[in-house]
Amino acid sequence: MSDPIATDPTVNDPTANDPTATGPVAPEPEAVAKPPVRIFLVVVDESPELQLALRYACLRARKSGGKVALLYVIEPGEVQQWLALENLMREEQRAEAEQKLQKLARDVNRLTGTLPALYVREGNRRDEVLALIDEEPSISILVLAAGVEPEGPGPLISYFTNRGLAKMRIPLTIVPGGIGIDALDAIT
Repeated sequence: MSDPIATDPTVNDPTANDPTATGPVAPEPEAVAKPPVRIFLVVVDESPELQLALRYACLRARKSGGKVALLYVIEPGEVQQWLALENLMREEQRAEAEQKLQKLARDVNRLTGTLPALYVREGNRRDEVLALIDEEPSISILVLAAGVEPEGPGPLISYFTNRGLAKMRIPLTIVPGGIGIDALDAIT
């Protein structure tokens, strides 16, 4: 003899024998789990490729319903002899970083319709990228653009495509530095 619970769908449904019931109740819209928002992390520097990485991240975020995060890393200075001078230089660098991030945030807002998450850190750039990725589980993709100079694609790309790859928990997207804006727009 078969198990009545396994074969009779009305056994576990309290509305099955109620003539006034209309059937199972659909979950409230708020109760339905939303997929996590994809966060595209762009590392801000002074390279001309930054604009390509930023545009790619913005277009992908807009298309996928994601967001953009910007990370500016203030690297330690070479000379750290006088504390007062070092502190003044650090304050100036932080002010410059915040100005640059605010300008880029306006660009992100124009392209995506949302404001990016902004991060300013001090230390080694690649270490701070990895630390932020580890600390922020919402960051889902690192976007970098390759340099076109003869010395190579850039220190971050060189690191993350070699030894640093094993330390990553998210995918790395590399935008070719020689790609034009029209071609970039066409692929995103």
